[in-house]
Amino acid sequence: MKLNDRNLRTPARLLMALPIAALAFSLAACGGSTRPSADDVAAGLDEFFTSQGQELPDGASECFAGYLVDSELSNETLTFLANGEDKQSSEADKALTTKILQDNLDECATPDTEE
Repeated sequence: MKLNDRNLRTPARLLMALPIAALAFSLAACGGSTRPSADDVAAGLDEFFTSQGQELPDGASECFAGYLVDSELSNETLTFLANGEDKQSSEADKALTTKILQDNLDECATPDTEE
């Protein structure tokens, strides 16, 4: 039997593939594969602003969260927001997050002045 025998290399290759598959699966699980709910994102927004010594008007975090979750933001960025972190997974998500917040500022964060 030779060391270069193909029959000996096949099982070794299969055994090497198992850790690679496990790593890929674990990275996919950590990569934000589940989209956070609007309630989770709203709670994270409240947590972030509170940690900064600021307070959003009543209902503002829920309003912003609805727009953020309904957008094309990645699940990873939404998970950061839901965890109260000011992080985005990419520059495109950072720009989109800023745009969503700015575009909806009047609707979501301006207190009603009705008497």
